[in-house]
Amino acid sequence: MSTIVMTHGAFCGGWAFDAFREPFEARGWTVLSPDLPGHAEGGSVAGLSMSDYARDLARLVAELPEPPVLLGHSMGGLVTQLAARRVAARALVLLAPSPPWGITGSTLEEAITAFGVHLADPFWAGSVSPDRHLMRHHSLDRTPKARRDAILARLRPESGRAVREVLNWWLDPFMTTSVGVGPLPMPSLAIAGDRDVVHPALTVRQTATRIGATFRVMPGMSHWLIGEEGWEDVAAIALDWLDQVRVSSASTAS
Repeated sequence: MSTIVMTHGAFCGGWAFDAFREPFEARGWTVLSPDLPGHAEGGSVAGLSMSDYARDLARLVAELPEPPVLLGHSMGGLVTQLAARRVAARALVLLAPSPPWGITGSTLEEAITAFGVHLADPFWAGSVSPDRHLMRHHSLDRTPKARRDAILARLRPESGRAVREVLNWWLDPFMTTSVGVGPLPMPSLAIAGDRDVVHPALTVRQTATRIGATFRVMPGMSHWLIGEEGWEDVAAIALDWLDQVRVSSASTAS
């Protein structure tokens, strides 16, 4: 069985997959869930770019003995897309992924969030503290209280530069979060919650179309697909899809 590398979203660490990784390990997968640069205890994210995150993930993948599956949640889903242009991967699984450069949000809430980030300080060099009120009501709104409180207690600052590269991409002349033209060169699956206001299903669908991914919507689910009520179904869908990809690859090889 192969390796799967799970990449966390903004304000988090590899711990975000503590529960989500278990069904994969139960099926024999080797699961890696590293911290992105600066996200470990005592680290600093100030000044880091999305390109730094993607480069670090690509470096890890290049050191593995065989191409892994890459799985990313939220901002980690975009890091995963960026890394996928740099290294070989067997497949991608994107859970409520942040959209790449050029994709405009599909809702007013997304526009308001992007505008608020644009006005916030510091603009590039510093870090942004997690807004626990917003995360409680928008990202973690369907997460059981005990788990939600534990997550909120572990949140860390995020790079202001990375956040702005994601949410204010039209102000970035370097097109840092561009994933290039055409589908990504490996099978990809994008999953969205139909109640997600952070990265709504319509926006995730645009991302799926851009990169040539299979698109699935989880009825009644919000943004924290890796731990809110119903996360086991998300994991099962991803695992079943990966089984189909493996069977298809084996058939093609024979």
